[in-house]
Amino acid sequence: MKSYRSLKKKLLADKDVRKAYDQLGPEFAIIEKLIQRRLQRGVTQGQLAEMIGTKQTAISRFESGTYNPTVGFLYKVADALDAKLKVTVS
Repeated sequence: MKSYRSLKKKLLADKDVRKAYDQLGPEFAIIEKLIQRRLQRGVTQGQLAEMIGTKQTAISRFESGTYNPTVGFLYKVADALDAKLKVTVS
């Protein structure tokens, strides 16, 4: 089996794959920051779910990138973790 890096390099050589990958960058950056914040606060997925009135599975899907959250959901998560969410269009 090829290494992750060599496979990634090969896949990103395709311009369509690269475009899709680049478009997902901001989404994964938000997820990563909120996971880091949750862990820094010592909050479990279940606890976070309770704080925002949802189920743990919704938090799990969000953190794995398989859930397309609304801006409202992101604000709830950020607020529960004492974080600020800034949305800009440029």
